[in-house]
Amino acid sequence: MFDTRFLEFKLDFSQTKNLAAGEFISSEDISVGGQVWRINCYPPGSRPQKYGDHLSIYLHLVSKPSKSVKAIFQVFVLDRDGEPSFNHTRRFLKVYPLPKGMQEWGWHRFATGSDLKLLYMVRGVVTLECGVTVAAASKYETLPVPPPDLVSHLGSLLDCATGSDISFVVDGKTFPAHRAVLAARSPVFKAQLFGFLADARMSSITLHDMDPAAFKVMLRFMYTDCLPGDDELGDAPAPSAMLQDLLAMADRYALDRLKLFCAKKLWEYVSTDTVGVILHCAEMYNCPELKRNCITFVADEENVKKTLLSDGFLQLVQTIPAIVAELRKKLGV
Repeated sequence: MFDTRFLEFKLDFSQTKNLAAGEFISSEDISVGGQVWRINCYPPGSRPQKYGDHLSIYLHLVSKPSKSVKAIFQVFVLDRDGEPSFNHTRRFLKVYPLPKGMQEWGWHRFATGSDLKLLYMVRGVVTLECGVTVAAASKYETLPVPPPDLVSHLGSLLDCATGSDISFVVDGKTFPAHRAVLAARSPVFKAQLFGFLADARMSSITLHDMDPAAFKVMLRFMYTDCLPGDDELGDAPAPSAMLQDLLAMADRYALDRLKLFCAKKLWEYVSTDTVGVILHCAEMYNCPELKRNCITFVADEENVKKTLLSDGFLQLVQTIPAIVAELRKKLGV
């Protein structure tokens, strides 16, 4: 809820003409949102050397709040018909108390005195309509809502076999899982586990040519959408076998987000010594974003000579000779 107060600030220029720059007149104190406020107006400007002939106006917090308060201060001039002028309207939102011991905030150059007299003065008086809005203090406690924990709950499903309806055997290690979760995350698993394939009728599936540690990471990603830390992925100067295996699995099971995670991580390892291996992975496992970056890296004049002589790139050319044509196109030769 918000608390708002409006007041009219009438400037009688016959009474303010003798004020020096830096001198001000104040409104009555008003209570808004449980705090006491005051509006200070400097008809000749708050600083003569900077704001001469400009009216300055500020919102001043009189009380000493125990915690920060957000205040909206708005000021507009009433024209000669008593209607707000859109040409001289200002508004701000500020958190009080102000920094560095400041007590008020507003506009040094709200309007020139000559404009106010020419456009808005009625019988020697200019009227400013001022509004202060503050979030009102509530007598009710805020009802805290805990952060979402769906990810941790889904991840806990992998920690025991209770409720699982499918298991995978990878290099002698068994991983219990849930058909519905896998099918929701991967169209390949959906076809495999709910389609007309023989696997749909099996309670255990043996997977060949896979690393069990990488499969475990992939499985947890499918449940939690998160990857483990670098220590588990392989934090080394060269791209780890774990990352390469994960990229292969992500491609096999159409896990596009996991594939891009792996690609991003592999790109962090790119150097003239490793780009050949990483480019090979990008080509083999259909990762065009990583492939384009690698080719651009190789084609850079600072990298091209050293890269072409590296063992990893020489092996790449032997296994995927078509990559040479793409590199030549990039180099323009």
